[in-house]
Amino acid sequence: MKDGRRKFDAIVVGSGQGGTPLSLSLAEAGWKVALIERKAVGGTCINEGCTPTKTMIASARIAHLVRRAGDFGVHAGEFSLDLERVVQRKKQVVESFRKGSKKRILDSPNLSLIEGSARFVRERQLEVALLNGSTEFFEADTIVINTGTRPASPEIKGLDNVVAHDSTSIMELDELPEHLIVVGGGYVGLEFGQMFRRFGSKVTIIQRDKQLLSREDEDIAGMILEIMRDEGIEVLLDTEPLEVDSVGGDRISLRLQSSEKETTVVGSHLLLAAGRLPNTPDLNLEKNGIQIDGRGFIRVNSRLETTSKGVYAIGDVKGGPAFTHISYDDFRILKQNLLNGGSSTIEERFVPYVVFIDPQLGRIGLSEKEASSQGRDFRVAKLPFDRVARAIETDETRGMMKALVDSKTDQIIGAAILGVEGGEIMSAIQIAMMGGLPYTSLREGVFAHPTLVESLNNLFMTLDS
Repeated sequence: MKDGRRKFDAIVVGSGQGGTPLSLSLAEAGWKVALIERKAVGGTCINEGCTPTKTMIASARIAHLVRRAGDFGVHAGEFSLDLERVVQRKKQVVESFRKGSKKRILDSPNLSLIEGSARFVRERQLEVALLNGSTEFFEADTIVINTGTRPASPEIKGLDNVVAHDSTSIMELDELPEHLIVVGGGYVGLEFGQMFRRFGSKVTIIQRDKQLLSREDEDIAGMILEIMRDEGIEVLLDTEPLEVDSVGGDRISLRLQSSEKETTVVGSHLLLAAGRLPNTPDLNLEKNGIQIDGRGFIRVNSRLETTSKGVYAIGDVKGGPAFTHISYDDFRILKQNLLNGGSSTIEERFVPYVVFIDPQLGRIGLSEKEASSQGRDFRVAKLPFDRVARAIETDETRGMMKALVDSKTDQIIGAAILGVEGGEIMSAIQIAMMGGLPYTSLREGVFAHPTLVESLNNLFMTLDS
């Protein structure tokens, strides 16, 4: 300790999916490390994102399959949803993950878990307001910021006068919404919208853009729209929420403006799923010369270093793809560079992702509209799932496989798999891309029958027809 300051070799602010493994790795290498966490170990993924949502989505899929049991000749009879049990199961899984992560931290030599809120007071020095009410000061030559993001609140008149849920609070409901209004047609809005529809709620999704999932190609987005509507979800595209108000005690009225007319939708619950903002306002970044962009995300170079030497940012707080696997890859890059003197960068890395609607959407590489905007010379392979043997056998024929191939090199440059286990099929294509295999290797490959991946033969055969 120096002048009341605790000195470490490295300080990691935030115990998310990048910060925790980095702290453990540095400590294992002999560094004296402080890991500062103001809330719960595990970050967004374990506590509010991947783990709880996918646990509840699994319950929703079971409800969906029970309703469809008769299609398979199975008579399940009447069934009901126990939302309390669904939420309890979610909490148990989250708590298990959180406890396991915290135990590894506490059992690690050279690693100190500091529970409190950190902010910079000067270059590479932090003040931490501890949960016990006291304050301590910390310093290190290497500081890593992994504070993540939080749900954004759209600008809607009257929003302060109603109860509006975000992606965290909506998972704590003790009663099923009679009519859930979802503002936002992105990943979060679609996953929760379909989940609550399958639980039994009436659902309306409001999307400002002209299509769902605005980054996707029109054909993929169009099929997702069809899937949502087939399940009884009302989807309003190209529609702007103007004003919200409370009516009839516990009802919510949302006034909307579309390109055609002004309308009003009335529901019991409101979910705001309109993006996320970085957890940077309370960090006093300017005290350390750390620059942010117009939305508050921390600016980093290709090696994840901020505009202040020795200070790095990883995960969602730096902007860019907001996926857990990207946070973990940030950890891998920083670990190699800090411990092994490496020169790893975030440039040209693959960014796969999966939207966990049902059926899933798995994406890797370029979309068709992205490839076109870059002037790429490419061909497109398409295969509907109603031509996939395994999908027909399991009666999961909704969706389509789509892949882009460079016309000159025969390399796969992108794929979108909307269908049963779309994420797993996409991952098989990603492995081929990582290995530099031409599409002909998958077209001519021998896969076990009847598997979903086997259909890659037929997908790429469409390029030769």
